Formats: sequence, structure tokens, C-alpha cells
Amino acid sequence: MTENVSLTLPNNDLSLLRALSKKMGWTMHVKRKSGIERGLEDVRKGNVFKAENADDLIRQILD
Repeated sequence: MTENVSLTLPNNDLSLLRALSKKMGWTMHVKRKSGIERGLEDVRKGNVFKAENADDLIRQILD
């Protein structure tokens, strides 16, 4: 019987899981988020800056 399992892991744990899966004879298919998906996730989390222009953004960063 084959089941699909989805996991969210930090990148440093992924290499350990790859080594384990190879030893166990499992196959892994890694789906990476696209830049658009990561950007939309940032917007949902509120990880965005609002600035009137580039000078205003630089001022906010340096303050």
C-alpha cells in the first residue's frame, strides 16, 4: 500500500530525511514554493514594508 505524506521541514533537516529515505528505499518528491507563493505568504503574515518612495523606504530601514 502506498500513501502520500506531506511534511514541512527546515532546510537543514531535509538532508537528514533524504539520507534516511534512501536507506529505507523510500522515494521523495520535494515541492518547493515559488517566489510568488513565498511573496503571497509574506503578505498574509504581514511581513511587508509600506513607503511613499525609495527614499522613504531607505529612511525606515536605517532608523
